[in-house]
Amino acid sequence: IKMKLFVRNMDEEYARQILTWKYEAPYDFYNNEESSESLNELLENPYYTVLNQNNDLVGFFCIGKAAQVPFGHTVGAYSEDLTDIGIGMNPTLTGQGLGSEFFSFILTYLKDSYKNDAIRLTVASFNQRAIHLYTKLGFVKKMEFNRESAAFITMVKYFTKE
Repeated sequence: IKMKLFVRNMDEEYARQILTWKYEAPYDFYNNEESSESLNELLENPYYTVLNQNNDLVGFFCIGKAAQVPFGHTVGAYSEDLTDIGIGMNPTLTGQGLGSEFFSFILTYLKDSYKNDAIRLTVASFNQRAIHLYTKLGFVKKMEFNRESAAFITMVKYFTKE
């Protein structure tokens, strides 16, 4: 399915919608709590929504520090000066093979908007579905680190100069 996708700034309506998203286990790791703190996180940081042609919320992404796992700094996971990205897809759309199209769209948007040479993401190491997608889209594993009950992997995609 070719979705027609658009990037919009995060607003309160979309942020509240995202905070109600519920993923099935083991992806419930990504469920948010509806609180003023989590709402502020989405509104005060560089978070963007990805909408389809009907203005339905397909997903979101964030850029920079908001995309990092804070503990990663203590183990040097972010010592390389790269643009970090975090993504989330509407749980009603996950597991249907749409991830590649969704994330490719975001990568193209970032490459065009930020002209960066490389992009880094941090993924929970149990999330094989996402890791498979990221690998398919050209990300390579850089580092693993553990934080209490969760393990994370940083992955980097280098854009070739055209």
